[in-house]
Amino acid sequence: MEKQKLPNEQAVMILGIVSFIGCCCTNGVLGLVLSGIGLYLANQSEKLIQENPEQYNPGSLNTWKIVNIVSFAISTVFVIYLIYLLASGKYQESNEQMRELIEQFQNR
Repeated sequence: MEKQKLPNEQAVMILGIVSFIGCCCTNGVLGLVLSGIGLYLANQSEKLIQENPEQYNPGSLNTWKIVNIVSFAISTVFVIYLIYLLASGKYQESNEQMRELIEQFQNR
């Protein structure tokens, strides 16, 4: 009997890629949400493998689970830093510094 592909493997892969990109582009919020969903789906797929190991092919599930874990960790750091900036009142100052840097690079 040929082994089947896991039903959520492709979704875990897509969520891993998009969450890794999203963790850097959205101050970690989007990456945190998408990687959390990806980890949830990966854990469901691992349960299916444990219940029927001869029926399912794990494929690259572990690789994409690791990508989701890394994305989750990076996003968590970004969100904690964002909360720190908002709580300390330095968020506006940080935006001004970033705006000045962008203007300097545009004038070159």
